[in-house]
Amino acid sequence: MLSAAISFILTAGGVAVAGLRAYQRRFLSATRWFAVALLPAGLYLTGLFPLASTIGRAFTDWAAKLVLDPRVWTGIVLLGVSAVLLVTTRWVGRRGTVEAPPERPAAAGPAPERPAVAPAPKAPKKQAGGKRDDGLGDFADIEEILRKRGI
Repeated sequence: MLSAAISFILTAGGVAVAGLRAYQRRFLSATRWFAVALLPAGLYLTGLFPLASTIGRAFTDWAAKLVLDPRVWTGIVLLGVSAVLLVTTRWVGRRGTVEAPPERPAAAGPAPERPAVAPAPKAPKKQAGGKRDDGLGDFADIEEILRKRGI
């Protein structure tokens, strides 16, 4: 009964803060507050508070054994060794390959030769003054270089 009262008080307080934010025309903040305010009531109504209590008690029991039980310390050492090995192998793998990479099968044959870019359309004729009639006369040098390279 006490957890119900606490969760609904937290929900009401969060909704009140969301209302104040909405009154200040901070609608995004108000929506976030409203979403967070719904969590305590939702957790209570779904029955997840007893689950959280059970998890908390289990964690406390584990922490008490951590101090006194050598078996737990052996497990922590094994987890540490595992983490160091994983990090080391990833680091060595990035520096250089330790193992030979698998051979890839050869392709069926050489790729047919074709240009990477479609051929450019014919350039418009230059006018008598050396200017082009399309307004791109400044790019004539660049176009000539590209044409020489076959682009």
